Amino acid sequence: MKSYYVYILTNYKSSVFYIGITNDLKRRIWEHKNKLNINSFTTKYRLYKLVWYEEFGNPEDAIRVEKKIKGWKREKKICLIRTKNAKFVDLYTLC
Repeated sequence: MKSYYVYILTNYKSSVFYIGITNDLKRRIWEHKNKLNINSFTTKYRLYKLVWYEEFGNPEDAIRVEKKIKGWKREKKICLIRTKNAKFVDLYTLC
């Protein structure tokens, strides 16, 4: 079964968040970290730290959750991240 991931990136000050979706988390985060798109939001704001992700079995669920999180206020996003990553460490090596 194919997996889909919703993920949150931030910068080292945790001042900006980016919520994304992918079917290959390790590859996608590598692309962000290596600035493959120099004009992207993540490159502009240096959002290279993976602080949260969740795996889904189908794309519809992943898209629904991504849209829901994007609509949340910053404080609610921080609470979500802290449920799995209280210290906001970079989870890239764990995915």
